[in-house]
Amino acid sequence: MPSAKILESKKQVVAELTEKLQNAVSGVIVTYSGITVENDTKMRAELRKAGVEYSVIKNTMTKRACENVGYGELANVLEGMTAIAISNDDAVAPAKILKSYADKIDSFELKAGFVEGKILDKAGVLELAEIPSKEILIGKLLGSIQSPLYGLAYALQAIIDKQGEGEAPAAAEEAPAAE
Repeated sequence: MPSAKILESKKQVVAELTEKLQNAVSGVIVTYSGITVENDTKMRAELRKAGVEYSVIKNTMTKRACENVGYGELANVLEGMTAIAISNDDAVAPAKILKSYADKIDSFELKAGFVEGKILDKAGVLELAEIPSKEILIGKLLGSIQSPLYGLAYALQAIIDKQGEGEAPAAAEEAPAAE
């Protein structure tokens, strides 16, 4: 039987993971077998840069934390060599980055995930990965707002130019008459 000290440290890990899951907007669970140290280092750097926390935690502890926050359905994918990537800001980042590595490495597999309290299966995580990033979506929104404004500005300028053309010859006719 494990000592009280070991049990306490495990409870602490579960409590910390529970808190992270509660505060997260999204998370993805992967099978990380077959990834080289070089690729793992690159992947972790990309995840850190995107504000995503990637950890390898024992499946039993991850299951308990998932059950604590209402993600009990994820327990069935927590088998084998699994890791979890959690994001507090960008819901798409973990899925997008991990999918890029799953496409390159056959044994690295997306298993499941969650976004804003909803459980996603592998297909759902793949769909999430296809969504453009927040910055691109904001850019598209701003572009769609600006487009009609530019059209209006060009139309108004054309009206002003046309009216200006009509007045210019009249002013030119008056000039010789004034002499």
